Amino acid sequence: MRLVLRVLVAVVGVLAILLAAQFWLNPIAPAARLGLDPRGALGLATIRADMAGFFATAGVLSLIAAVRAEARLMTAPLLLVGIALAGRVVTLVDQGFTPAQAPPMAVEAALVVLFALARRGMKGR
Repeated sequence: MRLVLRVLVAVVGVLAILLAAQFWLNPIAPAARLGLDPRGALGLATIRADMAGFFATAGVLSLIAAVRAEARLMTAPLLLVGIALAGRVVTLVDQGFTPAQAPPMAVEAALVVLFALARRGMKGR
């Protein structure tokens, strides 16, 4: 079970790093898929900084945690995704539900579960 968790966390880490790279190299395309419309240099810089920073941090720490089997390194990715999911819930309460909100919320909820299980299942250092 631990090996399965580590492999899943590593895969998620690599995918997050690849998404961060997309935000750096061509921010408009991945931003549009997430419903964002960057305008001008400030908008592009914000997408590159904030979105890439989010995914790169979660991805790098997840990948390192999986490789080293260190539970403590799962704390930051777990918090990042958990807080992101909380933000989506606030929007859901404030604006109501739309079908477009379901896929990212489902992914984030699954990641929170995966990261929590991995944090619990990996050895601490």
